[in-house]
Amino acid sequence: MAEELLSDAAVRRKLGAVDRALEKAYGPPRRRRRRTALGSLIATILSQNTNDANSGRAYDAMRAAFPTWLEVMNADPGALEDVLRPGGLARTKARRIQDILRDIAARGPLDLEYLRKLPAEEAEHELLAFDGVGLKTARCVLVFALGKDAFPMDTHIERVLKRLGIVPERMVVEKAHRYIQPLVPKGRSYALHLGLIAHGRRVCHARTPACARCVLRRNCAYYKRHHMRAVAGSVKP
Repeated sequence: MAEELLSDAAVRRKLGAVDRALEKAYGPPRRRRRRTALGSLIATILSQNTNDANSGRAYDAMRAAFPTWLEVMNADPGALEDVLRPGGLARTKARRIQDILRDIAARGPLDLEYLRKLPAEEAEHELLAFDGVGLKTARCVLVFALGKDAFPMDTHIERVLKRLGIVPERMVVEKAHRYIQPLVPKGRSYALHLGLIAHGRRVCHARTPACARCVLRRNCAYYKRHHMRAVAGSVKP
C-alpha cells in the first residue's frame, strides 16, 4: 500500500516548525569559511562515504602535494591515490577528480566561478553533468560555496525527515531531494540543513534515538507510533 503524501501546505508548515525548534535548540548556524566552487566540489567528492575528519585530511594532503588544480589534474594517478588514501575509496575518487578537472579544462579556465552568476537550478544542472556528481554533492556546492538557497540531504536528514513523517518512508533519496527542495522555507535551506544534521547526530540516532529529549517529538510520527506501543505494552489486561 502506497504511503500518502502530506499536502504541500502541510509539509511547509511542518518544516517551518522544525526549523524554528532546531534553531531554538542549537542556535543559529555560523557561516562556514567558503571555498571556491571548484574547491568545494572536490572537497565534497572526497567526503563521499567517509567522515569529515578523514575527508579533510585527504583534501589537505592533496593540496599540499599538488598546490594547483592543474597539478592535481596532471598528477600521476598512483601518486594522487596515495595522498587521498586517508579519505577512503582513493582510486575511485582520484579518477573522478581528474576526470572532472579535465572536463572543466576542456571548456576553459580551471574554475567554476561562472556558476555564481547562474540561477540555482541552472548551476545545479551544470554540476550534475559531471560524472559522479549527484544531487547531494551539487547542492552542497550550491549552498556552501555559492550561497544559493539549495537544500542537500544526507543520511541524517533523510532519517529525521522520514521519522517526522515529512518524507515518506519508502521514498528514495534522489526523489526526496526533488520533493523537499521547493517546500523548504525560502532562505532557510542552509540553517535547516545544518540543524537537521546536528539533530541527527546528537539526538535522532539511527539505532537508538533519544526520543525522551527530542525537541521535535510532539510532531514526530516515529515517536507517536513507538510511544503508543510502549503505553499499550505497559497496560495490564
